[in-house]
Amino acid sequence: MKVEFYRHHLGPAEFAAVQEAMTSAFLTTGPKTTEFEKRFGEFLGVKHAVGLTSCTAGLFLALKALGIKEGDEVIVPAMTFIASANVVLQCGATPILIDVEADTGVIDVECVKKALSRRTRAIIPVHLYGLMADMRALHALAESHRVALIEDAAHAVESERDGLKPGQASTAAAFSFYATKNIACGEGGALVTHSADFNDKVRLLRQHGMSKSAAERYHGKYQHWDMLELGYKYNMFDIQAAMLLPQMRTIEANLKRREQISAYYETEFRKAGIAFPVVRAGARSARHMFTIWAPLGKRDSMLQSLQEMQVGVAVNYRAIHLLTYYREKFGFKPGALPNAERIGERTLTIPLYPRLTDAEVEYVAKSVVAAHAK
Repeated sequence: MKVEFYRHHLGPAEFAAVQEAMTSAFLTTGPKTTEFEKRFGEFLGVKHAVGLTSCTAGLFLALKALGIKEGDEVIVPAMTFIASANVVLQCGATPILIDVEADTGVIDVECVKKALSRRTRAIIPVHLYGLMADMRALHALAESHRVALIEDAAHAVESERDGLKPGQASTAAAFSFYATKNIACGEGGALVTHSADFNDKVRLLRQHGMSKSAAERYHGKYQHWDMLELGYKYNMFDIQAAMLLPQMRTIEANLKRREQISAYYETEFRKAGIAFPVVRAGARSARHMFTIWAPLGKRDSMLQSLQEMQVGVAVNYRAIHLLTYYREKFGFKPGALPNAERIGERTLTIPLYPRLTDAEVEYVAKSVVAAHAK
């Protein structure tokens, strides 16, 4: 049996929505984008949502909207995708890479406390694999130190913890709609916030700093526009939004299927003594990825074995402070952030998506157990 690492779940509803958008007046940012922004914000219980080209764009624009610049520091966990830290460098600021919780891989609040300095302007908690960071504790910490809290929620559309969803206890939260995400349009993202002023600022920055969007300029009689400040080109367009809108109706059903698959994996892996990240009490994981932690020194051999058994696999992620660029730029050495390093050396991601059949799920689990036993 061959099981791909990922197969998307898009179907007739998405195809029809895209066709409708392609026959309308707007291919770029228009009414479909506006409708998606409204529905996405409502789903999260957040007042404002801005459609963008990626989660990376959301994180970057959030930092730019805050005026973060050279000399500023932003705290980022070392166990994440490189974008979470790269956007800080792209603003001219310094990412302060810190360790994570040993049993979840998410940002460690105690490490955040130690990393705070007079130069700290923001904290970027990353909700890894669909597991939310402790936003109540981080919110209190950010408030007491008067720093911004920008959530990297690329993995966390459906996540909840202690009664909170992403974006409800922070300055803003950024999301990804990349091809493998729980709702997807190939490439795309969003930034959500409760602040009207922050929303307006990000909307200005996402389209070159122009005072009017294309929809505003060309709807009805032409309207002149002005450039109010130096901006960027990160706006979502209506074909992307059209693809996403039908998926807003199937979020919970698809999550339920991923929860069923995850429950099966967890049962089988516990029997075999295979470790994996825990879901905290009072939390709901978005179940974006299912990651196991191979015995130290065995991860790459397990990767090879699983690929030989035609099971798609990935590594999410190696600790970024030991990647060549960050190691050379900041002088990190092994042992600096032990939990992130241990996870980075052991982590292995296996298939988890709604279109997996029961037979495929069973085959993946048996293959992982066999590779672990070698």
